[in-house]
Formats: sequence, structure tokens, C-alpha cells
Amino acid sequence: MSSNIEIEAKVLLSEEDYEKVINHLHLDRYRRVRQTNFYIDSESRILKKNGIALRIRENEEFNLTLKTPLSEGLLEKNQTISWREYDALDKRGVFPEGPIKNFLEILGIAVDQLKIIASLQTERIELNYKDGLLSLDRNAYSNQVDYELEMEHTSMAGAEELIKELLNEIGIKEFTFNRVSKQARAIDALKK
Repeated sequence: MSSNIEIEAKVLLSEEDYEKVINHLHLDRYRRVRQTNFYIDSESRILKKNGIALRIRENEEFNLTLKTPLSEGLLEKNQTISWREYDALDKRGVFPEGPIKNFLEILGIAVDQLKIIASLQTERIELNYKDGLLSLDRNAYSNQVDYELEMEHTSMAGAEELIKELLNEIGIKEFTFNRVSKQARAIDALKK
């Protein structure tokens, strides 16, 4: 299992502004990575109530990721799981063995209550940008599509400043930093 601290600022974009970012940075030359996120919680949303986000990301392999808030950013714990472990959770509610399960049990979370409750498909373009890592995403979930620019950095202020500089350079003057995660958007869309 690996752990890291994730500090990133995010902005939701219109489709038109998404295309402007692609054209300005010549991102049409970059590889687009497709991934599916499967979001996990209980029916009563016990993880959300405890400020925990849990997902399985499928791209070339299956990665179970747990995120918990820090004073700045998120503590992210990652564990590679097999397709069989993913399938056992999806079909029979059997949570994968390992350090993430152990961590949840220490917190008093009944892992047998956890299940996949939503999914979101992302087409991502990623590149190093100045002293940050830029991700440009097209997200599809529950018959909706949204576009998001993320900037990872060593500080939230640094990430936000890089986004402001880039969007101002492109001529995108109106934007709001997005504090709603992909997971929350995907789960909230199920209610509609």
C-alpha cells in the first residue's frame, strides 16, 4: 500500500472553455487516458458522514483508494486489488482484504455494509505545468457530462495561483474553484 498527500485545486469548465484549454496548450497531441471510478459507501453514507471517500479506479489495473481530509489537502491511501476482488465487492459485497480494510475496521466502519453505489468515466489529459501537475478531465456519469481542470501542487495557494494564471492567459475570466468532488457529483446525480 502506498500513501501520499494530495493537494489540488479544481475548476469546472464549460465545454467551450475546455476546448480553449486544449487548443491553448496543444493538448490534442497528448494521450488521453480513459478510466472508470467506482465509488463506495453504505446505504446510510457512513463514509461521507466521516469525511472519507473510497473508490476503485479501473484503468490498466484496479486500485482501491481511500481519501481522508487533512488541514490542507487529502491523505490518500492506495492499494492494488485484482479483478476478482473488484468483482467480489461488486457482486457479493465482499470487501478486499488488506490495509484499507484494516484501517476502516479500526475506525469502526462495518465493511460488510459497503458497496459500489455510483460510477464515473473520465477521459483525462495530464501534463506537467510549470511547478504543478495539470489534469484536464471530461467526466461522464448518470447521463451527464462535465469538464474539470485540476492542478496538483505542494500547496493549495500555489495550485490556485497556477489555475488563475493559466485561465487568465487563455482569456477565461469567469470561473469558480470547485470544492465538490467527482464522487459527490456522481452520487448526487443518482438522486435526480
